[in-house]
Amino acid sequence: MSEATQEGSSVLRERVASVRASLAANSGRPPEAVALRVAASVAHLGLVARVISPVLGLATLHGLPSRPLTPGDLWWGSALGGAFRLSLPQEAVTPVAGGDTRTAGAIAADMLDGPVRALVDAFASFSVSRRILWGNVASAVNGAATGITAAAPGLEQPVHAAALAFLRQPQLRDTHTLDTHNGRFTRRSCCLIYQAAPNAAGAVCGDCVLVGGRGGRGGRGRR
Repeated sequence: MSEATQEGSSVLRERVASVRASLAANSGRPPEAVALRVAASVAHLGLVARVISPVLGLATLHGLPSRPLTPGDLWWGSALGGAFRLSLPQEAVTPVAGGDTRTAGAIAADMLDGPVRALVDAFASFSVSRRILWGNVASAVNGAATGITAAAPGLEQPVHAAALAFLRQPQLRDTHTLDTHNGRFTRRSCCLIYQAAPNAAGAVCGDCVLVGGRGGRGGRGRR
């Protein structure tokens, strides 16, 4: 294992440990009271949401340049309790002269095969099912699209198209259902956050596969 890989793994373990401690503190329990895989899944969902959100926004507005993003392009500063700082290279946020930008489908394919897959592979080492991890990715896409639409209703059509470009990629096709009549998004897995509560009795998210039988948390139930 290279020095860079070891450093990345250490940072990831620290992130998961911080999320674990935070989840446990919400109910006044020690970190070990929350399963490591639960904390890892929650941490993963937060990271992929932060990575996908700006890309989906840029794709909605004007597309991206021809060079795809790589894991090395993403520089971030970890901080719990809010969105962490994320930096992208200038060429990733500046349209190519003459409008020669990439399609949302090409952007989605590169993101899912690049930075997003790298995060899925990394978090799988915490014994989190890849089905759950890719479900987290689909949920992040839906959540980003919902947030953009709420902030800018006039962008509903382009953001919907950009989100579909992600959700129709092979990695995400079987991770969710999308009601064509009312636009309701439901994932086919659970991020496991409900298990962080005492006796695994926490509420589930609004887009969760379990939402029909448990109290929902809302927030990510539509796209």
